[in-house]
Amino acid sequence: MEIAMGERYYVLGTAGHIDHGKSALVEALTGIDPDRLKEEKERGITIELGFAHLALERGTLLGIVDVPGHERFVRQMVAGATGIDLVALVVAADEGVMPQTREHLDICNLLGVGSGLVVLTKIDLVDDPDWLDLVEEDIRDFLRSTFLEDAPIVRVSSKTGQGLEELKEKLEAKVEESPPKPSKGLFRLPVDRVFTIRGFGTVITGTLVSGGLRVGDSITVYPPGFSARVRGIQVHSEEVAEAVAGQRTAVNLQGVEKAAVKRGYLLADADRLPVATRVDVELNYLKSASKVLKNRARIRFHTFTSEVMAQVALLDREQLAPGETSFAQIITEEPVSVLRDDHFVIRSYSPVFTIGGGRILHPAPKKHRKKHHWVLDHLRDLSSGSDREVVSVHLKDAGPRGILKGELSLLANIHGPELDGALEEGEAKGWAVPLEQEPGRYLDSGVFEDLKREVEEVLAKYHQANPLKGGMPKDEIEPRLPVSVEPRVMAAVLGGLAQEGRISLDKKDVSLPEHRVDLSDEQRNLKEKIRAVYQKSGLSPPFFRDVIKELGAGPGTVEGILGIMVKEGELIKVKEDMFFHREPLSELEGRVIEFLKESGQMDTSQFKGLTGTSRKYTIPLAEYFDKKRVTIRVGDVRKLRDLGARLTGTKE
Repeated sequence: MEIAMGERYYVLGTAGHIDHGKSALVEALTGIDPDRLKEEKERGITIELGFAHLALERGTLLGIVDVPGHERFVRQMVAGATGIDLVALVVAADEGVMPQTREHLDICNLLGVGSGLVVLTKIDLVDDPDWLDLVEEDIRDFLRSTFLEDAPIVRVSSKTGQGLEELKEKLEAKVEESPPKPSKGLFRLPVDRVFTIRGFGTVITGTLVSGGLRVGDSITVYPPGFSARVRGIQVHSEEVAEAVAGQRTAVNLQGVEKAAVKRGYLLADADRLPVATRVDVELNYLKSASKVLKNRARIRFHTFTSEVMAQVALLDREQLAPGETSFAQIITEEPVSVLRDDHFVIRSYSPVFTIGGGRILHPAPKKHRKKHHWVLDHLRDLSSGSDREVVSVHLKDAGPRGILKGELSLLANIHGPELDGALEEGEAKGWAVPLEQEPGRYLDSGVFEDLKREVEEVLAKYHQANPLKGGMPKDEIEPRLPVSVEPRVMAAVLGGLAQEGRISLDKKDVSLPEHRVDLSDEQRNLKEKIRAVYQKSGLSPPFFRDVIKELGAGPGTVEGILGIMVKEGELIKVKEDMFFHREPLSELEGRVIEFLKESGQMDTSQFKGLTGTSRKYTIPLAEYFDKKRVTIRVGDVRKLRDLGARLTGTKE
């Protein structure tokens, strides 16, 4: 069968109690026996997922997933219900609605299956038409207030073929009502089978739920996160170059051992799925549950084809009564990879029953504490908010580190123009702050303002403790903030404060605009003494530690006054603990320039002769003029730098 890429593709899933004729119905419709295992043939029951396909008249190829009906195999049923577009709820005419009929319908509802029909099978076993009417009436009562309330009920005999044509017509009509799956965007393929074929290696199968896949593509297997390459693709046993959303797909993975992949994993593009052991959810607890769900209850957590053990942390109460809904955080014992708006099912730990499910709200949240009341507000926005509100929640959650656009798209499950529009609105209205230092990273405006206010508070405390210092070194601010802030964010905060006139900012120091260094008479007298020491010493100044001892004043006070004099340009720091007065240093610079203009170059001994000082000062002074871009070292000599380079700071 040739797969035409222009066709529409949908997946039909069966549901219903054991021995109600699901597999026989699939075989009667398609000519394909979905029971493939020897044990299934021998026992006459479906144990594993079965697959078939049906070509409808209007160009739609309908993939069919046949699920087990036995209560012991409901976990397989949940896996099979992943990615289906519509369900055929199968009820045997001779038995009517049974326990797994109810559980399967609950699962379909929890997984967001919104369309389908009812197939009343085995009508050849019932001779009384009135009995069939009674069974239909009972089914209608059972389906009241469910997504199948108004669904057609088709009477079928898989044995005689009665009703099969009508069933195909009803399926055709249902497909026409269903929106196509998104063939563009994020590629995701949940794995429901893994096997090997001699000469080909590992093959996985699943329903392609979104995006598309081509032969040769490089993909990532989640949650373990290893990469693989697509060696081949089959759709319904036919080789194809590409598979699209809605198709039952088999993928031959190159260089991957069978043991490395299992049911429950997903194939997706690299860096497109989060991997986490916590997910925030909106949890619907079934009315049919037999008891309350207690906080921290151990459960089985099903998403797509995955089943992992987990705990339920209720966020707004200590227990959940049957029929109630709550926000919760699911804490899983193994990593999972999901996206916002994915559906899930939970089943009790033991004995095993389906007890609830709902929607994923946050695929990789932080641990919540009940005292954080804002958590519930955030989850309400994630549940029912606009794109703008969802984006805003993730900006707030990111805190002072901000969030990259790609990460934001992944967590919010908002992509392309929709995400661009939300961020543009955020910038225009001021609640999203883009970082110029790293394009594509955004901060919440509230977080940004908090950081700016905290910087001002740090500066105020610093000025109070250091009244003689004109400013606070930039690199000393971040360690004193209540939260850790990355350098690029710190730069944006300081830049924003400076632009608003709330701080004074230079290359090294930061100060509040109102900060002034006012010296007392005693401090002014000390400043004169320091000036005199350095003016008198010329090009052979004492180390500053010796100046402190000579003056006999407190080290903090002397250091503060020294800082003022350096900032004012009166003293110049040439080396750690070595300062010069600007006048002798300026005079030496003039002599160096004149010498080099005449001689072209100067070695260390010639420079030492110009300074008239010892080697202790000569080497630091020579390196100072190199750093100031007056001179340039070439081997063992120094030359005069180009005048243009000296003025502009550019390299020659």
